[in-house]
Amino acid sequence: MDESFSSLPTSHLLGSVPAVVSEEKTATKQEVPGANLQIFPPNNSASRGPGYQNLGGTSDGDAQQSTNNWKGVFSISSYTQYFNVDTDLVLNRLISSLYPISGDFSSKIDANPDLYGLVWISTTLVFVIASLGNCATYLMHRRSDHSTSWAFDVSYVNVAACSIYGYALIVPLAYYFLLQYLRSNASLIRFWCLWGYSLFIFILSSFLLVIPLEFLRWTIILIAGSASASFVALNLRSYIQESGITVVVISAFVLQMGLAIFIKMWFFA
Repeated sequence: MDESFSSLPTSHLLGSVPAVVSEEKTATKQEVPGANLQIFPPNNSASRGPGYQNLGGTSDGDAQQSTNNWKGVFSISSYTQYFNVDTDLVLNRLISSLYPISGDFSSKIDANPDLYGLVWISTTLVFVIASLGNCATYLMHRRSDHSTSWAFDVSYVNVAACSIYGYALIVPLAYYFLLQYLRSNASLIRFWCLWGYSLFIFILSSFLLVIPLEFLRWTIILIAGSASASFVALNLRSYIQESGITVVVISAFVLQMGLAIFIKMWFFA
């Protein structure tokens, strides 16, 4: 065996080495393409809009290869593109959410919806209403009974997390499937983005709800709820066909007002 091996030409042995290395490089490059949610959730534009920071290592070819890959829906890497936003873009959308009458928020997020607002606003709202709700309850009890001592109710955090996260995730998902059933142009990512930013006004109003005046509290929460509900309803119209626009828009408005009243009744009673 040693003699047969040594009898092989030296050039033949050296020539086989690059072939092996080439095959190893080819096998190494065969990576699983990053999941893309152009269909569910949608990503209609290959190029991201202003305010997005480009991620290295992701090519348009890889994105196109996984367009119809449903495994991407359950992959965290599929959603990273929706968190690469800068401060200016987020601030602009936060300000837009405070002007519900314009109804142009859907056009602003059409090319580059994000999920950063949904996660950040929902999480902030959970801790704000839980902490300020405890503070407001203490002030109301302190007003009628000066011997009342401070006690933090941890259950406020649990209720706030379940209600806010559940509402922000499930309600847009339900409307997505409803509009798909109605054969309308629906987008789950854009719905999550829309409903996420609609909760921002409740963060601001929660600080005013600490004031121990019941009439003022109801006035504040009704104004905030109406603004948030109008923001959702008016921007939802662009995704709905004329046939079912009335019922869907009114139901979205009522649900948003219901959330506002729930926040007042449970955390600032």
